[in-house]
Amino acid sequence: MRGGIDLGGTKIQAVVVDDDGTVRGQSRHETPLHGGPPGIAAELVVALTEAAAEAALEPRELEAVGVGSPGKVDDAAGTVSGARNLAGWEGSFDLRGVLVEALGTPIVALGNDVDAGTLAEFELGAGKPYRDMLGVFWGTGVGGGIVLDGEMWRGRGAAGEIGHVVVKQNGALCGCGRHGCMEAYAGRGQMEVKARAEVDGGEHTVLFDLMRERGRTRLTSGIWRKALRLEDELAIRIVDRAVAALGAGIGSAVNLLDVEAVIIGGGLGDKLGEPYVQRIREAMQPHLFRDEQPPAILGATLGDLGGATGAALLARDAATSARRA
Repeated sequence: MRGGIDLGGTKIQAVVVDDDGTVRGQSRHETPLHGGPPGIAAELVVALTEAAAEAALEPRELEAVGVGSPGKVDDAAGTVSGARNLAGWEGSFDLRGVLVEALGTPIVALGNDVDAGTLAEFELGAGKPYRDMLGVFWGTGVGGGIVLDGEMWRGRGAAGEIGHVVVKQNGALCGCGRHGCMEAYAGRGQMEVKARAEVDGGEHTVLFDLMRERGRTRLTSGIWRKALRLEDELAIRIVDRAVAALGAGIGSAVNLLDVEAVIIGGGLGDKLGEPYVQRIREAMQPHLFRDEQPPAILGATLGDLGGATGAALLARDAATSARRA
């Protein structure tokens, strides 16, 4: 049995899986907005402990645990740095050290959250038929993972940052501090910034009414979906803007990599589903150099558990390496 944790900007999803990849236990928590890295790490411990309990285990009985995290992940050092989509996570934090001590698990593997989700879709989900693919995870931010010739491509450690492909020179301010990134238009966090600015300017929307009704502090993917179903004009306009940016950014990445398939996942990708996958297909088409032979554009099939399942695959690989050593 192995554990996997998907650490996202709005939620923490933990699973316990067996050798076949079958989920034996799971737990989901909101990502804390206060307490910085120590507070978030404590919530990871709670979530994994609950998932292990559902599988009738103690965390220390797991062979290994994997964590998929945003930010700059250094598995060799066991640290995560500069995870700007997580509240208060600016510096470097020894995440492995904290988790090993709190969980009693001998092996804790760290990886990029989108790489973990991409790995899961490649091995177990929509990417199984392909050797080359691009995973695009549309959520709090926009992340990418790359598989080339059957192997994850990580470059010098930061490959796949598709959210920071520039789609408009001197464009909207991104959370990374630069201008014109795809994430500045399509990341859910920046979409909320845009919505709040429009409301401050006198625009009407149901978005924040829905947020309060649901007891949320942020505009979740489910809230955006509900607002679109209610035909809220501001929500439609902001999502249309996001789809256009996704089309330009993903199309540019396809021109560079010429992959067989693009898998669309993440909170918004999963919640909005196939109709918006189709819209992204259409938005990409004008930007493709080989527009007569586009790649397959598919929705992720593992849903909310994909990232955590991918993190459990990181744990599997780490445990295999440890046995060989």
